[in-house]
Amino acid sequence: MEIMLKIGPREQEIKKEIKENCTVADIVEEVRGRLPYTILVARIDNEIVELTQKINKPCKIELLDMRNQSANLIYQYSLSLIYLKAVNDVLGETIVEIQNSINKGLYTMIRRKQPVTQAEVDGIEKRMHELVEADILYKKEGKCHSLEGFEAFFCGLMVPSTGYIKYFELRKYRRGVLLRFPHPKNPSIIPEYVDEVKLYGAFGEATNWGRLMEVSYVEDLNAKVRNGDYKELIQLSEALHEKKVAELADIIKKEKKRIILIAGPSSSGKTTFANRLLIQLKVNGLKPLYMGTDDYFVERESTPLDENGEPNFEDLEAIDIQLFNANMNSLLAGEVVDLPSFDFLDGHKKFGKRRMKITADQPIIIEGIHALNKELTALIPDAEKFKIYISPLTQLNIDEHNRIPTTDARMLRRMVRDYNFRGHSAKSTINAWPKVRTGEDKNIFPFSNEADAFFNSVHLYEISVLKKYAEPLLKDIKKEDIEYSEAVRLLKFLDFFEAIEDDSIIANNSILREFIGGSILV
Repeated sequence: MEIMLKIGPREQEIKKEIKENCTVADIVEEVRGRLPYTILVARIDNEIVELTQKINKPCKIELLDMRNQSANLIYQYSLSLIYLKAVNDVLGETIVEIQNSINKGLYTMIRRKQPVTQAEVDGIEKRMHELVEADILYKKEGKCHSLEGFEAFFCGLMVPSTGYIKYFELRKYRRGVLLRFPHPKNPSIIPEYVDEVKLYGAFGEATNWGRLMEVSYVEDLNAKVRNGDYKELIQLSEALHEKKVAELADIIKKEKKRIILIAGPSSSGKTTFANRLLIQLKVNGLKPLYMGTDDYFVERESTPLDENGEPNFEDLEAIDIQLFNANMNSLLAGEVVDLPSFDFLDGHKKFGKRRMKITADQPIIIEGIHALNKELTALIPDAEKFKIYISPLTQLNIDEHNRIPTTDARMLRRMVRDYNFRGHSAKSTINAWPKVRTGEDKNIFPFSNEADAFFNSVHLYEISVLKKYAEPLLKDIKKEDIEYSEAVRLLKFLDFFEAIEDDSIIANNSILREFIGGSILV
């Protein structure tokens, strides 16, 4: 039987003869010498399948390693089950929560009266390595996966056996345990450890907000949707946002900060947040100037190129840093400044249309992907700056073991916005997402610890609202499209949520309005 086989994201398809009813794992074994990394899953005719899947008809097969998002999640699910099994073996029957992504890993809590000790963490990690060495088969029993009789529910697929999970480490962290593993850009190396202290604090705040709103898991949210209590939930969530924005405005005035820098990953709600902060600063008697960094692009002929030879507008080298710093310092000094306007049609800055002067107590709000990078504002005194990192850091999980990735929440936001306001299909959003994520990993996430404050732009109710907008867009993606497998995964994810059909109660200055429409700020 003949199939078309693709190995890795940049390989060409090749024709290959196989035996009928062989498994994907059998094919992997035949081409192992050509594989740079461990294959974790396959895409057959644009559907994601486990390596145990048998092939009984001609098809297209793509072998996926951890560089692929679906394979990355499968690695996490498989590793998490090994971790839960090891905790059970070392500590006995114990409740373990897999809470959120932080420090290039998963933050977990072992629920008991006393925090876990370093010796116990070492023992759990040792047991995990023993389970991997034993190369134990994963079994599917009903809705649960199991290892040697230990069962747990995971809402994704698994690798065939524990031997596939070669790279991980455990770290005792605060009152919990970090379960760390490779980053997709380098699937065979545990990334350097960086303690994201401020991100940890933001997740802690999100947990407290969840307790206040009595929503810890998706079923708690679904119950409020079914009985109508979601309306109060929406009002509480919006009130918490407004209170946080007001607190930040108070700090900025008290500390007399003049340069307010705002950055965050795609679909964080930066524009709405910046405008709400501007209003709160006005409430405090200030007259802020709001501007972005897009007007400071270098001239088109000087734009750096990416690895494909195409213009790269994402990296810092695309910004005229010298002019930006000179203009900001001149404004701070009370001088009249001729600010540029970038003409995106001809690729050049224009002058003479925005001559600006500000007063000694007038702050400047600057929003842009590089805002937290010290190099962008290297010539501006640090005492003038106040840096804010914004991201929807969801602490709402499906259950104890199945977290909701922040990246999924952001992609749903972007998908809905792209369709509503930019004329893009869900297919194009999914297709562009890996490149978006690569840019974030390089230009945004490494600088989150530079922030003076975090703003969590998540609304606990938002996926229930986004569901009614996103579902029909995802269902439009056809099986012959390469984006089909990701659409199927997201549709299965949305199945966990009850939809909020009437979203009229959401305020017109809500961050969510930036994506679903009806905003007075965007």
